Amino acid sequence: MATIAVRILGSNSRTALRRWCRSSYSSTSAAVAEAESTEVKDYADYRRSLYGQITHKALLVDAVGTLVLPSQPMAQIYRTIGEKYGVEYSEDEILFRYRRAYGQPWGKSRLRYVNDGKPFWQYIVSYSTGCSDPQYFEELYNYYMTDKAWHLNDPRAEEVFRALRKSGVKLAVVSNFDTRLRPLLRALNCDTWFDAVAVSAEVAAEKPNPTIFLKACELLDVKPEDAVHVGDDRRNDIWGARDAGCDAWLWGSDVHSFKEVAQRIGVQV
Repeated sequence: MATIAVRILGSNSRTALRRWCRSSYSSTSAAVAEAESTEVKDYADYRRSLYGQITHKALLVDAVGTLVLPSQPMAQIYRTIGEKYGVEYSEDEILFRYRRAYGQPWGKSRLRYVNDGKPFWQYIVSYSTGCSDPQYFEELYNYYMTDKAWHLNDPRAEEVFRALRKSGVKLAVVSNFDTRLRPLLRALNCDTWFDAVAVSAEVAAEKPNPTIFLKACELLDVKPEDAVHVGDDRRNDIWGARDAGCDAWLWGSDVHSFKEVAQRIGVQV
């Protein structure tokens, strides 16, 4: 952690890059969308001015929303499993209450996912459904650790990741998640695709905190400026990764498939 702190606080180039990122995205969302392609080019040029030729020796991948997606709407699952425990809220009400609960500060800590994350999720489930039955919570909690709850976002992901690793690109998952992430990756048979996993519950830092990205780079033994992160959240994934000194591409905007990610890195699939 001391190494991480030095990297964050001691790099003038990274501080300058962080300021560039913030000023670049300080306009309204409409203006950002209109100027997006120009900003991407300008950002790439700015990185070259700091680091020279851009190299991507490592790929960091967000989990939920990028690597994997929920197989059914959350409110539907909460309602379906909850019926036998007396849950009466409609799916719309569950969704509304879930968003409200999830958006509130969590206790005295900024970390939601500590170890297994159960205290946080018990609060979320109870508030969302009005049901505090421990058996209901355990069934719901365990469900989201299985391949029934999730599926791979890109059906060609395995093929692409194997090609990337064969070419020498190191791979890591970087996710705000609790300790269920590792068994979930195993359940989806994709845990062996990656050289490392940086999960917030273990790192004790949640995106957009650059610490989690720096930890992933440390696990892969690469410099942050030699890594690119791909995720679906502009604040958590793009700003967070760039604050750490990594390159970053927004899923669904800069890239739309892992094959496209590989091509941008320079690997043909």
